[in-house]
Amino acid sequence: MYCRECGQKLSLRFCENEGLIPYCGKCEAYMFPQFSIAVSMVVTNRAQDKILLAKHVEDDDFILFAGYIKKGENAEKTIPREIKEELGLDVVKAKYMSSRYHQKKEVLMLNFIVIVEDKAIKLKEDEVSEARWCTPEEALALIRKGTTAEYFLTNAVRELKKKI
Repeated sequence: MYCRECGQKLSLRFCENEGLIPYCGKCEAYMFPQFSIAVSMVVTNRAQDKILLAKHVEDDDFILFAGYIKKGENAEKTIPREIKEELGLDVVKAKYMSSRYHQKKEVLMLNFIVIVEDKAIKLKEDEVSEARWCTPEEALALIRKGTTAEYFLTNAVRELKKKI
């Protein structure tokens, strides 16, 4: 690891109440790790009895909708922007569920259940090759096992079943 300010190689140094943290001797500063933050969305219809899954252009697996939070943006603004961009749908309501660090892409995922307007989907075809409305059971069967998406979907389905 190298200092993001000066480029010098970092060493690990004990920081009280934090443990071993990367440290730059030249800048004389601890360099706490930085990573991206994204939203993960379990998209439902107004009745909350259907879940929308997606296949991205470069992937054959069904996944949840997700998007990175842009600099200066908050999660509440990212959700409707991403849904409008990828699906052409309007968000009615979003409820925060949980978060999980996704090691593979070094990103903190904030998961939401998102209710969208019941209208025709307009896919952003350079990103999403397919979107499919599923029952909660179908969604759980289609999502890749052992993934962050499965973890979020399982929690969301449990929450949705309380209401249905």
